[in-house]
Amino acid sequence: MFKKLMITFLVIFLCPSIANAMHTPAKISYIAIPVTTPEKNWQVSGQLRMPFNATENTPAVIILHSSAGVDSTGMFYASTLNRRGIATLELDLWGARDLAGGSANRPATPQETLPDVFSALAYLAEHSLIDKDRIGVMGFSWGGVLSLLTASENYMSLTGQPYRFAGHIAHYPICWLYNYAPGFEFTNFTGAPILIQTGAKDDYDLPETCPNLVANLPEEEQEFVKVKVYKRAYHAWDRLEPKWIVEDPFSHLGQGGQVTLAPNFITAYQSKYRVEKFFSELFGLTRSRQNNDSVDINGDVGN
Repeated sequence: MFKKLMITFLVIFLCPSIANAMHTPAKISYIAIPVTTPEKNWQVSGQLRMPFNATENTPAVIILHSSAGVDSTGMFYASTLNRRGIATLELDLWGARDLAGGSANRPATPQETLPDVFSALAYLAEHSLIDKDRIGVMGFSWGGVLSLLTASENYMSLTGQPYRFAGHIAHYPICWLYNYAPGFEFTNFTGAPILIQTGAKDDYDLPETCPNLVANLPEEEQEFVKVKVYKRAYHAWDRLEPKWIVEDPFSHLGQGGQVTLAPNFITAYQSKYRVEKFFSELFGLTRSRQNNDSVDINGDVGN
């Protein structure tokens, strides 16, 4: 019975996605954005995908990868957002630093890569085809941490610029860190909505860690944050590549140890549906029933 259900799922959901992938819904450019700090300068590279129907008021989303670096995860969401008329800019945070990625070959802290995100936001805000008031950000693991940090004025005030993100999505952003470890303050929000999506089997956290993070916020700040916990999802459920076991010192509530990165196709399409819905509503776009990537799959859900 289970095998039949999986075959049906693959036919219904993967085949249309493969067909859609063959038709690129965007004009692709590879860009380098200058980044300047008091200590040094560098350039962060990225893939800018501009919808073919882009106008001077096109919304955009910055996509931030995990510790593994740029992989299939960003494209999984970018293609759907592009079809919705949303530009995407996926950054390569490791390239400019000559890093291979992984827990042993990444910067010491996510905060070191915040200047890259600030510069990318300014680049898009000043782009002739982008609406500076409709720029969102989403990230995975390391990138999810950055997405949450940039929701706070504690960090955005450091930019010296007026630009702010219109909305934030963080997938498996290691929730135990915030308001516990120094430098990971999750408060004093900019006022933009925040969506956290995480898995109950994530080796970095416990199933209740992300909901408890929000529950412990001041009541007036809780309204900005929504959490979705997928009951059968491990870390990196939307990395649709082979299962991978890694060592990470931040796992198991900071005790360190092995982390399971395991794809879950059903959860991946659920989360993609919610990402599209979040940004479509945020940017005032009308969602289409004809979009094959917009199907909500019942079953693997949790509040």
